[in-house]
Amino acid sequence: MTLHMKLIAGVALAAASVGLAGFGTVGAAQAQTKEVQMLHWWTSGGEAAALKVIKDALAKQGYGWKDVPVAGGGGNAAMTALKAMVAAGNYPTASQMLGYNVLDYAQAGKLADLTELAKSEGWDKAIPAPLQKFSVYDGKWVAVPVNVHSVNWVWLNKAVMDKIGGTEPKTFDDFLALLDKAKKAGVTPLALGGQDWQEAILFDDVVLSTGGPEFYKKAFNDLDEASLKSDTMKKSFDNLAKLKAYVDPNFSGRDWNLATAMVIKGDALVQVMGDWAKGEFHNANKAPGTDFLCYRFPGTDGSVAYNSDMFAMFDVGADRKDAQTALAKTTESKDVQAGFNIIKGSVPARTDVSDEGFDACGKKGIADLKKASADGNFFGSLAQGYGAPPAVTNAYLDVVDKFFNGQIKTSDEAVTQLARAIDDAK
Repeated sequence: MTLHMKLIAGVALAAASVGLAGFGTVGAAQAQTKEVQMLHWWTSGGEAAALKVIKDALAKQGYGWKDVPVAGGGGNAAMTALKAMVAAGNYPTASQMLGYNVLDYAQAGKLADLTELAKSEGWDKAIPAPLQKFSVYDGKWVAVPVNVHSVNWVWLNKAVMDKIGGTEPKTFDDFLALLDKAKKAGVTPLALGGQDWQEAILFDDVVLSTGGPEFYKKAFNDLDEASLKSDTMKKSFDNLAKLKAYVDPNFSGRDWNLATAMVIKGDALVQVMGDWAKGEFHNANKAPGTDFLCYRFPGTDGSVAYNSDMFAMFDVGADRKDAQTALAKTTESKDVQAGFNIIKGSVPARTDVSDEGFDACGKKGIADLKKASADGNFFGSLAQGYGAPPAVTNAYLDVVDKFFNGQIKTSDEAVTQLARAIDDAK
């Protein structure tokens, strides 16, 4: 069943879970043709600072900005809210989306056609083909990629590293040894928020480290049954269980940015998180190499498991098209791509943006993306909605969450349930 067939279902639930107060403000704003209405989940300090780059660039052109923010780093609450809005015919100018959600709304006929703008701006040459897979539907541009995030990063407090005599871990066993040092020093080794998408990011990285890039692609992009049921997948769950021993007892329900704050303050040594975490360090006036360190998750250097924040553009009325075009063109401009991503912690979606102005972690991210793309090691993150369609991602999140929290007791059982859940979700 397509999203178009499902849009009406669950509207009452959506309204109850996120509240409809914000929706009314969008409707009232639609008469203001010089205003952009944006639904997004960028509510942390670092995220808000990055978004201000786009807001300010639009303001210089005379366009206002109407926020429809829905907190929740994974975006699930935002997508629930969006379903209610669309079902009511109350379209935002654009909505932040991930991967396959863009294609679902495009298939449902809800998105605008940006092809003329894309041709005039040369997007087809500047934006990598893997991102165009999610921003172009049926030959038409329907969304603009704002950035490229990658999830296989570890972020470390440098003062704590110096205190325990830690060095960059190159292998998974090195990583465990480093976490042991922090534990012995009385510091929380691994800062984690106990939400399914955060746990799944951790498992994405463990699988990429344990099985290597080809295995990750087969299991989490191709959904190869033999790989999902393999001993390598069992070993990956074993390794995930080992990491659970280094998480503090209060991790359950913690937001990702609060876990980042633990590392910033020195209450924890490491966070495994996408590079949006760097935006929190930046917002706290911390510098790489001086206050914090960024490494690829041990065993994954040379590969990039990515997601990309997209602005999906809705098929709004003619009176709102100019503001929408301004938003799309501004977001994809080189200056905004650089300014936004320097703050956000991600790297530009355009490959023709210079790395000048980016810090050491940003420069590494840009170089890693180019190398991984050239080598064929640029993979959609299953945890972040780019490895497979949403039903598969949701099945994956559910199994990983149950295993991490002890509802699935063994790695053997986890392998069986993961393969079955993904097969049912296809």
